[in-house]
Amino acid sequence: MATRAALRPSYRCDDCGCELAKWVGRCPQCQAWGTVAETNAERGLTVVAGPVSVAAQPIGEVSAIDAVHRPTGEPELDRVLGGGLVPGSVVLLAGEPGVGKSTLLISAAAKIAGGGRRCLVVTGEESAAQVRLRADRIGAVAPQLFVAAETDLGAVLGHIEAVRPEVVIVDSVQTIGSALVDGSPGGVAQVREVATTLIRVAKTAGSAVVLVGHVTKDGAIAGPRTLEHLVDVVLCFEGDRTSRLRMIRTTKNRFGPADEVGCFDLRDDGIVGLPDPSGLFLAHGVTPVPGTCVTVTMEGRRALVTEVQALVGPTQASTPRRATSGLDSARVAMLLAVIERWLELSLSAREVYSATVGGVRISEPASDLAIALAIVGAARGTAVPAGVVAIGEVGLAGELRPVSAARARLAEAARLGFSTAVVPPGCGTSSAPIRTVEVADITSAIHHALPRAGGR
Repeated sequence: MATRAALRPSYRCDDCGCELAKWVGRCPQCQAWGTVAETNAERGLTVVAGPVSVAAQPIGEVSAIDAVHRPTGEPELDRVLGGGLVPGSVVLLAGEPGVGKSTLLISAAAKIAGGGRRCLVVTGEESAAQVRLRADRIGAVAPQLFVAAETDLGAVLGHIEAVRPEVVIVDSVQTIGSALVDGSPGGVAQVREVATTLIRVAKTAGSAVVLVGHVTKDGAIAGPRTLEHLVDVVLCFEGDRTSRLRMIRTTKNRFGPADEVGCFDLRDDGIVGLPDPSGLFLAHGVTPVPGTCVTVTMEGRRALVTEVQALVGPTQASTPRRATSGLDSARVAMLLAVIERWLELSLSAREVYSATVGGVRISEPASDLAIALAIVGAARGTAVPAGVVAIGEVGLAGELRPVSAARARLAEAARLGFSTAVVPPGCGTSSAPIRTVEVADITSAIHHALPRAGGR
């Protein structure tokens, strides 16, 4: 309960939701111009004790049966969720336009409905007929799957009350608006009101709610930052338009691990989970090729065997070109400097191109050694022998540093048939099903991984 003390003007930023006591031209929190507007909110309210909905009880007497994961039928989606959707939970799935969010969710909704659980899809961006066309294309039609095209929050609540689904999918939260809140749909106040209302419905009715969110041009989730704090799970759907590979990363999960990654293959007939995606990131060649090297990266808790390629050639320009695809350009530039300094291999007058296979992005330092071997092999015209993987971080002094999850990386490489791993000191384990060669610096690594290199 609250009692009114005074009425004061209030101001809020439409971009970040920062609340201010007076109007300013530039938001002090997000530094955006012209986004601060008056909200006409009442200030000075005093909160007093009121009736409680459920009496507090000892934690040992609280039943955890209602918080058990229920699978969606999509194994890769269940992996990042921690086992499936929890009744009463709210999940936020964000991603760029066209990445495949709606396709994935309609496919999961059909499998949930096929298992006898009622599912409701509320679309604010498409008509019900358009959703039906997509469902027909990917084979996602089920009797217990309901579709409603609405943009009003009151109408959405009416559909939920009439259908009483176990799972509700709202695509997207930025298209739903409430007539009781000022501003257009997608604004800070509207998104906060819609999310808060749907969260309250999820907790009281026990329905799992999945909210689809847009992202800004910087890749951040659009809307107020409080949206990510209110929901139980935050998933980021990533993918390159030029590649069929799609990945879901967990950035927040109250019911499971927050570092899992799910891999999918986006096809013409739908989206398919990839329980073993390592094969997508390898170029299946018969003989070793100069300028290629295989490494093992960690995506969350999953070890992925990926291939790095490099091409070194002459240039007529005064400034040689350095181009990367799927790799950190700053990291590659640092490795080029280390190679020139400690291997005395001149690359300043040569163009260097480096890339990954399959559209995967590598950012962790554990791939440094593989990138360096690929560049040196391309420059000298020698190939890393077949069956060899390279794992390790390269320092500015040319030393190799240990990496995390060494046992999982080596086990994944051995599973795919690799026989030898060049690793930093301390990473070779006696129980690893693969022969490990521990090297202390990049010079020793070149000697073991490129034995036919000869001179410079």
